Amino acid sequence: MILLRKILFPFAILYGGITQLRNFLFDRGVLKSHAFDLPVIAVGNLSVGGTGKTPQIEYLIRLLSDKYKVATLSRGYKRQSEGFVLAGEDSTAAILGDEPFQFHHKFPNIEVAVDADRRNGIENLLFQNEKPQVILLDDAFQHRKVKAGFYILLTAYGDLFIDDFMLPTGNLRESRSGAKRADVIIVTKCPNAISAAEQQQITNKIGARQPVFFTSIAYDDSVYSERKSVKVSEIKASEKLLLAGIAKPKSFFAYLQGENDVVLTFSDHHHFTANDIKAIKKQAQDKLIITTEKDYVRLKGQLPDEQLYYLPIKTAFLSEGEKFDKTILNYVGKSTTDR
Repeated sequence: MILLRKILFPFAILYGGITQLRNFLFDRGVLKSHAFDLPVIAVGNLSVGGTGKTPQIEYLIRLLSDKYKVATLSRGYKRQSEGFVLAGEDSTAAILGDEPFQFHHKFPNIEVAVDADRRNGIENLLFQNEKPQVILLDDAFQHRKVKAGFYILLTAYGDLFIDDFMLPTGNLRESRSGAKRADVIIVTKCPNAISAAEQQQITNKIGARQPVFFTSIAYDDSVYSERKSVKVSEIKASEKLLLAGIAKPKSFFAYLQGENDVVLTFSDHHHFTANDIKAIKKQAQDKLIITTEKDYVRLKGQLPDEQLYYLPIKTAFLSEGEKFDKTILNYVGKSTTDR
């Protein structure tokens, strides 16, 4: 795989040139970006997957939804629907995509919508009777047809964008110079023990003019089924089946895994087939099946409720969390007042 990526280096140069030209045309106004008269916050990355966009969107929902009418707008990756879809009582993960359905399931007080065309999605949200006061764009850093009012760029601690290269040789969707569009940069998935000195070293390495924040993944101390919860400490040593279909599941497994556990790994956003479900049941037998929250919304109803559990996660700021909150609240408050 590594050799193949090196062989494809010329295509990475070509792809990088195309994306730089596209950004240049947007920057110069040749290609048009549309701005909206309400606070729009875009969360995204320069690389392909695995930076923690979903917990960051959920962090923003918790921060803002008590004060404002919040809507999320996602592409709805691998959903079995087209165009604009607004989540409702009959929505499923198949219709919305797993992450939007997770938002809908966890936060019933917000609007959740999907549309690959973000401009069309925002216009449809603003056409609703209950218009949102804030829109959170999920994975929209490269969607430049919409000009968000505030951009949050995520980069994972173990895979900084500054050390990466363009697809297909590396994992970057666009040049590292795209980071200049961000209003803040968040280094995600940091070890809890990261020192202030290392944080400063990373900040210097990135060379950002914007504020740089550092977060970790905070795992819940319990796992949850449809009807009950169990403490992780009670099941850590028990035999169980751990299952994940996310980009980088290593830390999820490490948090839960015991010596005799069965571990199953699937690709990110994996569509579980009837054969997959049959194989999972066969390997699980009567053991607990513990999965990620994102996988749970797709597996619910296909595996026995009494066996299937999920582990929630949250974004936790390691320092200056209050500064980040204030930055977001000031942006939304000022934008709302200006309206």
